[in-house]
Amino acid sequence: MGLDYQDLDAATRAAMAAEVDHDIAAGALYLSPRLTEQGAREWPDLLRAAVTSGTDDGLAQQLIRQGLLNTQEQSHRNGKTFWKAVPVTAPATLAEGEFNRMYLRGIAARGVAENRDIEIYRGRYSANPRRESQALEGQRRPADALLEDLRTHIGVDGVLGLPPGPNSGLTGKLT
Repeated sequence: MGLDYQDLDAATRAAMAAEVDHDIAAGALYLSPRLTEQGAREWPDLLRAAVTSGTDDGLAQQLIRQGLLNTQEQSHRNGKTFWKAVPVTAPATLAEGEFNRMYLRGIAARGVAENRDIEIYRGRYSANPRRESQALEGQRRPADALLEDLRTHIGVDGVLGLPPGPNSGLTGKLT
């Protein structure tokens, strides 16, 4: 189940698409190592289509339907390499994480243009939320700092703590 994006409107979607295009032009779009070769080729178009008129759930379904994620991945333990199954939640984790990242960048870009901040909120119910996620709820971030942080830290947790890791259920809204 995807997140509840409170400011997901036409203006935010346009800003999200501009952020995807920014990363594509810079050669900086995050490509998960779990994507197949075909998945890596199709990911930019799939993400752009999702931010333009789709959802994070729809993006995850595309990944599943088209078989765009590997079924096995290498892992390491005690200095040894072995193969393990990619988690069945991987499509949703990737789709939600990157859609949310572009959503946050989109509202941050809007926040800069509109002189507004971003407030962190829980976009999906969690029966057992992480303490670090709970600590972030209700906090505000300057839009310019958040946008810079998210543009700089592609595919990893940023300095400002948003988004706070996979499956946190946290996102943001304009204030």
